[in-house]
Amino acid sequence: MTNMFEFVAESRGQSGKGAARRLRRKGEIPAVIYGGHLDPQTIVLNHNEVIKHLDREAVYSHILDVVVDGKAQKAILKGVQRNPARFQILHLDFQRINMAEMVKVHVPLHFINEHSSVGGKKGGIATHAMVDVEVSCLPSSLPEYIEVDLANLDIGASLHLSDLVLPAGVEIVALAQGPEHDLPVVSMMASKASKEEGAA
Repeated sequence: MTNMFEFVAESRGQSGKGAARRLRRKGEIPAVIYGGHLDPQTIVLNHNEVIKHLDREAVYSHILDVVVDGKAQKAILKGVQRNPARFQILHLDFQRINMAEMVKVHVPLHFINEHSSVGGKKGGIATHAMVDVEVSCLPSSLPEYIEVDLANLDIGASLHLSDLVLPAGVEIVALAQGPEHDLPVVSMMASKASKEEGAA
């Protein structure tokens, strides 16, 4: 099966700010791939090809094939450095993975049924405290996203990390640190219109 996220790279001999600037002027991105009980390796990728991948949300929570000098390595994308003033990627960090070892990855949250929820029907507005959550699992169990159903959320109520429905074999990293880390994910707040309607 072909991985829909394949990053083609070449090994990079030179390092340092000067070398990185020269690469960026040529339309290339300096990067590093590390972990997996191997030494870190500096690599370089084509900027335009990387942009195509980064436009898809799933790339941030997906097992990737990073092909360096023709040899594929399984990895996850751990860091993206962007130029805030221009549409430019400055640097990428990839972490090698072992399919038999647990990984920690930030997975996006997809909120559904906001407007048809109990609070939404009363004019409430969902306020998101989180847009992603760090999970721990085997690479084969890594979800592309986690769905958060707001159907039963009323005005004044919140959903916490412990309320999230997780796929089998997936755990939330924060919850393993104790009940005090069971933070709110989303709350249903009364809008100005719903407050005025209630007062009337």
